[in-house]
Amino acid sequence: MKHRNIAAVSAILAATMACTTAEAKTLEDILKEKGVITEADYKEVTKSKAFDYKVGNGFTLTSPDEKFQLTLGGRLQTRYTFTDLEENSASKPDSSKWEAKRIKFWLKGYAFTKDLTYLYQVDFANSGSSKMLEHAYLNYRLIDEVQLLAGQTKVPFGRQWLNSSGSQQFVDRSMASDMFRPGYDVGAKLHGDIMKGLATYEFGIYGGAGQSTVRSSNDNAIAARATINPFGKMAYSESDLDTSPKPLLSIGANYYRNTLNKTATTTLETNAITLAGSSGWLGKGLSTFATSEKIDVNAWGVDAAFKWLGASAQAEYLIGQADGQTSNKTLRAHGFYAQAGYCIIPKTVEVAFRYSYVDPNRDTANDLITDTQGAVSYYFSKHNLKLQADVTNTHDQRTKTDDKQYRLQAQIIF
Repeated sequence: MKHRNIAAVSAILAATMACTTAEAKTLEDILKEKGVITEADYKEVTKSKAFDYKVGNGFTLTSPDEKFQLTLGGRLQTRYTFTDLEENSASKPDSSKWEAKRIKFWLKGYAFTKDLTYLYQVDFANSGSSKMLEHAYLNYRLIDEVQLLAGQTKVPFGRQWLNSSGSQQFVDRSMASDMFRPGYDVGAKLHGDIMKGLATYEFGIYGGAGQSTVRSSNDNAIAARATINPFGKMAYSESDLDTSPKPLLSIGANYYRNTLNKTATTTLETNAITLAGSSGWLGKGLSTFATSEKIDVNAWGVDAAFKWLGASAQAEYLIGQADGQTSNKTLRAHGFYAQAGYCIIPKTVEVAFRYSYVDPNRDTANDLITDTQGAVSYYFSKHNLKLQADVTNTHDQRTKTDDKQYRLQAQIIF
């Protein structure tokens, strides 16, 4: 019965997306591809219009003098999840859930000069909470290699975290990424692309309290990330939907430091830092430390991603360490994920596999958590319109259980 229900839900969602759309090329694009017009001619005829639309980017308004531009867009993810618990009971039964997982709206553009850009993004799925506001920042470009951003954005730690939730190879990010990512925070960062993206860097100083949260202490967080892209810059987007004609490789490393104050047995001064919440590695090990002591948190990570001819792969290894300032106790955690996918029908149908592993306390035995996942995705218009399904088997050594989860998600970006 469970599997028949899942199949029925899949059929219903697939039917709602049966109208396939393709990204239409403009006349200018076709003439350029055929060599009828030069690059200079192409730039001249495609310069900013007063009103324009681009699939996946949104509706764009541009002032006559081209000093101001505003783009409005959004994204909707609707999801069905069925959780099949190995040891279900009346108090903890299997669950069947429908949800609008993300309902995002953004305003972005530039003002006064094309070098001064901005972004404002909210997620109405989190309406009424401090997590409704996600991005809100200004970015000034001196040169490509030197740019300054100020406001609230993602803390640059982890490749998959920096990949938009709208451009994932699976229904959502891996367990390892979710446990180690700091999340959003308010601050400023220096960043840039070196040699047209052959290398990138980010260095930021943040309030340290997390998303839309102000800190009363003078503690701050720092984060740094760098990537090397030997064959050219590779966008933070999973799957090789462009069927890259040449290999693309990106290798990255990152570091994060913060000081958090434990205020009670199971809580910190803020749970807006994702890794300190109930599903983060630090949150799972808070009982290690004394109440009302400061905890120094350090995290490191390395990652790599590859794309070529419709095939893609990426992996990350993440380490976390927390040290109590008064108890002198230490919590150590580490984890990784590795995933790979291939478009069996170019640009349309992709299959993928992922394995994720987390040890939330390396000094405690039998507490490992692993996820084994398989996914299939149908892309109507790349990530802008897609239908994804994945199956996850979660093995938890603490409870000695293997729970299964089935997810189906439809997404549209406009």
